Amino acid sequence: MVEGLLCGARSSSREGILQALLSGSREGILQALLSGSREGILQALLSGSREGCPEAAALLWSLQAASHELPGSPEVSVCFANRSAALFHLGHFEVCLEDIARAESHGYPDRLLPKVLLRKAECLLCLERLQDAQDILSVLESKIALDGVMTTHLTRLKKLSQLKVKLGEKERCPEPAREEHGGIQGKPEIWEENSRISGASSSLSLSFDAERGRHLVASQDIVPGQSLVKEEAFVSVLCPGESLPLQDGATAWDTRATNADLYCHRCLRQLLASVPCHGCSYAKYCSQDCADMAWQQYHRTECSLGALLLTLGVFCHVALRTVLLAGFAEVSRLVAWSHCGDKNLQNPEARCKPLSEAADSGADSRGIPGCGSNGWYQSSYQALFHLLPHTEEHSPEHKFLCTLSVVAICKQLQAAGLEAAVLNQESPQQRSKTKTCEKTSDELSPELKTVAEAMLRHMLQLQCNAQAITVMQELGPGDGAVVDKKPVRLATAFFPVLSLLNHSCCPNTSVSFSGTAATVRASQPISSGQEVLHCYGPHWCRMRVAERQQLLHQYFFKCRCRACLEELESGVKSVVSIRNSFCCPTCQAQMQGEEDTLCCSNEACGTSASKDHLSGRLQDLQQQIKKALDLLSVGKADQAIKMLLKCQIDAGTFLSPEHLLMGELEDHLAQVYATLGKWQEAARHLKKSIEVVEMHHGPSSVEAGHELFKLAQILFNGFAVSEALSTIQRAEGILSVHFGPQSAQIQELQEMKACLSELPRNILQRT
Repeated sequence: MVEGLLCGARSSSREGILQALLSGSREGILQALLSGSREGILQALLSGSREGCPEAAALLWSLQAASHELPGSPEVSVCFANRSAALFHLGHFEVCLEDIARAESHGYPDRLLPKVLLRKAECLLCLERLQDAQDILSVLESKIALDGVMTTHLTRLKKLSQLKVKLGEKERCPEPAREEHGGIQGKPEIWEENSRISGASSSLSLSFDAERGRHLVASQDIVPGQSLVKEEAFVSVLCPGESLPLQDGATAWDTRATNADLYCHRCLRQLLASVPCHGCSYAKYCSQDCADMAWQQYHRTECSLGALLLTLGVFCHVALRTVLLAGFAEVSRLVAWSHCGDKNLQNPEARCKPLSEAADSGADSRGIPGCGSNGWYQSSYQALFHLLPHTEEHSPEHKFLCTLSVVAICKQLQAAGLEAAVLNQESPQQRSKTKTCEKTSDELSPELKTVAEAMLRHMLQLQCNAQAITVMQELGPGDGAVVDKKPVRLATAFFPVLSLLNHSCCPNTSVSFSGTAATVRASQPISSGQEVLHCYGPHWCRMRVAERQQLLHQYFFKCRCRACLEELESGVKSVVSIRNSFCCPTCQAQMQGEEDTLCCSNEACGTSASKDHLSGRLQDLQQQIKKALDLLSVGKADQAIKMLLKCQIDAGTFLSPEHLLMGELEDHLAQVYATLGKWQEAARHLKKSIEVVEMHHGPSSVEAGHELFKLAQILFNGFAVSEALSTIQRAEGILSVHFGPQSAQIQELQEMKACLSELPRNILQRT
């Protein structure tokens, strides 16, 4: 039950977690737990060696069990202390010290304190904070001396004497300052913010017309990779994510972890040492500051509603958090404006000119919805409120469900005595209990009706304006030499400025995320006067025009972008249809036809085949590929290779050589050979995969960049120096356009390049 998960009694099966974790391999489990690779967690936990790893037990305990203990209880303090041991083992000394401080503040048992103080001194020693380490060692000596039972501290006394020796050596011979190699910095981006559009580049201007609505236009020529928008989400809500199923036979305990366990619920940073909410078992934060900020802004209201919000869905949650962040005064002002139809929000008494006149007035953006009286478009609640809800377009059923969800939330707010907190953002101690007691009617108060109206508007807006915040997550355990990643939806958010970008199936921008911040970059040259366009999902490289148009129905417009017009008006088959076609089983020519029976395009052959039969073969092939990858995941690489090679032969009999699945097969084979350390074979297959990817997505696409990144890793590990350097340069050029010079992948490429460049000249000449 959801209620049991979020709001039930705080309890944890620590013994079960510990028992299960003790069977895992030490390093693999610890790194997987901290890395956020959920598949890696399961793999390390359930197929590791029998050595035992109590630090890993402590870490997973923190991820889940700590959230279920009572705040301030000894159990919570022990949990933080145990997690600090795992963090120390992995070298995260600063975060380890934070957890030790948390353990002490939650009343860590005095009898166990010497163990934690030793760890604290070791951390300080590793961080070169010698005086602080000396002070802690003095406190520790005093504590052990006062205990009286010296035999219980023999091991600690030995460790203490060793630390004092180390401390003395460091004081006499301090280590020379080491150069930092891990933080290779790219060239800083040139950025000049727009004076009239917050978070937008000065190279953009805001326009409006009846057909395209509000949209952004280049006011000067723009080059690929240039940053166009940098915006913090007005509101974002973490999507819980899917739980991983337990492996066969693992019924005694639950190792499932989701995004809710791995990312901060406020800033969306990856969690290393989470700080749980003191009121519920769901919310987790990266620091106490984030926890306090979330509590002040919205979580004190949401805390007891967790189960209901999770049940009603993320759109309902975003709508509630939006009004909480905006504040009731601003919400009621804009709702009142929407009733009177006044377009001038800064001056409710005055009327501004019609939007059509505003559109004809040239560069002046006064009168454009969402702009203030000064013509500025801010990333604000006012701009968000003006995003189109398309009320007349939604089905009655959808509007009814949205209304029902909003009423359920408002009823719960009223029943739980949270109305005052919503309206005035009071602290729980300041809430007036008399107001709640006086209310005998089931009807919502006028103020809550205003909140409900705003929430309903936002829920309807989200269908066309919700932005998925994505993060690149590793596929598999993430402990191999070649790391494969895929984008995963992390949160749903409102970005008022990003929402100004209209859709195109062939966009000229690329969007990336860092925490709750979005960055839009030009993915190709944009001429002055040209509209800046973003892809809402359906891309001309990935699906046919009919499929794209079907998916775009949810946005209540018919796409008329260049790619759609060319396919619809010329009647020419899309690139996707041509390249992902079936080929003749007899002569390998392309099969063609739109009916149930496909015919060979080679008139001399004349072979025909059922479309359903070929589609069935394709599905069977995909199932076989999945089985091969399952074999790889359990360490049966040789069997996986045999099965994939068999799949490749089968695919060649009925799929076009350019079919995307043919490229995927080459990619999977490269992955298996890399696992075995056969770098040349891996590189050979990956190069074939890159050829197919470039045919489908283009040589400068983000997909090609990711494949080149993997090839660079393989060549680096295979010591093919000159080829690795040239591949790194290609990958760097593509990925910097889409993600910027400071992205993690660019940093890793630069580190590989620096490592290879430092090799002796005679080695470089031989490779």
